[in-house]
This record gives sequence, structure tokens and C-alpha cells, in this order.
Amino acid sequence: MIVGVLALQGAFIEHEQMLRKLGVSTVELRQKADLQNKPDALILPGGESTTQGKLLKDLGMFETIRQWIMEGLPVMGTCAGMILLAKKLSNDNKQWLQTFPATVRRNAYGRQLGSFITRAPFKGIGEVTMNFIRAPYIESISPGVEVLAEVNHHIVAARYKKQMILSFHPEIGEDTRIHKQFLQMVTK
Repeated sequence: MIVGVLALQGAFIEHEQMLRKLGVSTVELRQKADLQNKPDALILPGGESTTQGKLLKDLGMFETIRQWIMEGLPVMGTCAGMILLAKKLSNDNKQWLQTFPATVRRNAYGRQLGSFITRAPFKGIGEVTMNFIRAPYIESISPGVEVLAEVNHHIVAARYKKQMILSFHPEIGEDTRIHKQFLQMVTK
């Protein structure tokens, strides 16, 4: 199995390290030429969603990645990746890939000073540590979306078909369980 990791900006190296711990090969997706060989799955990391979205378009990668996801390529979007995948943003008029039927609020907990760490249950795993850094959350979901985790009555993780979105950064720390759950989704 080879997992493509969008490596334009943000926390992509930490995802690669987490996947290597699990014995999974990764390929960095930095330019259009990197899309010639379709990976088995894709991770859209945290970072700055506007920068990532603009670079995807400027580098000619946007349409290919969107098509892959629409055709069922498994994808995990964390923080900025969640924003890129969301069908709608409640507090921003930008629209990116729009493959995940949910409304997301950008910077929902405020700016950098609003960042925090907590522990909460994650469906199918148990309690996990969640690192929120200028994080979004999910305001509403469409039918067919499965809620995986909530913090303070806000949805912070969800799954739709072969797409998983998370407000927080599971790549920070040593806990590999969320990445394992994603990889199980890939192999089904």
C-alpha cells in the first residue's frame, strides 16, 4: 500500500512518520507530475487551507485530486484538510474540493491562542488525545455521514464513504490508532 501525502504546506512530515511506524509507504505529492501514479489513499494535512487550496489550483493538481476522491479514493483530511474537503464553509465564501457533505467553521476555536489539547472518545477506538491548533469544527452534516468524535457538543471527526475528516491533529504524538482506522478503511 502506498499513501499519497499532500506536501505543499503544513504538517505532512508528521503524517509520513506516523504511517512509516505502521509499515506503510508514502509518496509526497508536491507537483502535477507526482500525480502520474495514483496512490492507494491520500492524506490532506493540517496547515493553511487557503494556501493549500490556492497551490493545488496554481500547480494544476486540483482537478485530478478532486476526481480521485469523487471516484472513491480513500482520503483523510486533518484540520486544513477538513476545510479543503468540506462541501460548505459557514464563515468563508471560498469553496475547495467540496467532496464531504458537511458544513465546517474555519478557526472555530479562535486564532493561535485558542489552540488546546483534550482527550475524548473516538468511535471504534476509545479515548484519544486531540491536539486542536487554530482548528475548525463541523457545524452540520448530511444524511449518510457518521460522527466519529465530539468535543463540547461540536463534531470534530466524521466519516463519509471512504472520506475521514478530523478537526484535530492525530499525527502529533505516538498514538497510531486513528491512522490504523483510516488504513482499515482503505483496505475494505
